[in-house]
Amino acid sequence: MMSARSSRRWLRRALVAVLVLVMLAVVGIVAWSRIGVMSAEPAPWRAVVEDPRLSLAETDASLLLQPAESGPARTGLVFYPGAKVEPEAYAARLAGLVIEQGMTVVIVKPTLNLALLDRRDFDLFTGSAPEVRSWLVGGHSLGGVRACQLAPEADALVLFAAYCADDLSTSQLPVLSIAGSEDGLSTPADIAAHRDRLPSTATMVEIDGASHASFGDYGAQPGDGTAALSDPEMNAAVNTAVAELLAARS
Repeated sequence: MMSARSSRRWLRRALVAVLVLVMLAVVGIVAWSRIGVMSAEPAPWRAVVEDPRLSLAETDASLLLQPAESGPARTGLVFYPGAKVEPEAYAARLAGLVIEQGMTVVIVKPTLNLALLDRRDFDLFTGSAPEVRSWLVGGHSLGGVRACQLAPEADALVLFAAYCADDLSTSQLPVLSIAGSEDGLSTPADIAAHRDRLPSTATMVEIDGASHASFGDYGAQPGDGTAALSDPEMNAAVNTAVAELLAARS
């Protein structure tokens, strides 16, 4: 039988081994999150920065896009980027919601570039625009998975090439799910397979010719399909789908 001293020595060694493994795992996750980050394409981002119809503010937590020519927005969207995609890559795609729909858009800068690791409160992002009365939450790809987790705190959910891990099927929440016909990562079949996790009233839209990367401006993505529509066409399709969701809620 092992003595009490031997037992304590074995326990200490086991605890040290566990701590070392945990530290190695944390270091590995941090390192992985910083390798292969997909950068925003310069031209679309520059167009947003230089557009006089947009007011752009940036903090350590988010990018804030607001209408520059109309009054304070009453509707806002907190948007989570896909895994390891720069937040700036979504600014041009969402700018139409600001300009044409008069919305405020908050694009989150996720912890370690991974929305699923971001545990910050929803209020942190909505608090940047206190004049907004109704908040949507949305996201692209794995950012959409995080948006689903926060959906009970919002007034509507918008998914870009994403599906929920959480079961929202009994919720009365308005939901818009947008897929791309050429998406090789969150395929239309994948999204359809998870349809039962959304409310029966959810609006499902498939954009013909859109790939996974069509939802942002960050270049081609390994494993994805080939897009067959232009950025202006994609912008228009996204804007139309969200506008119809807003109209249905009014």
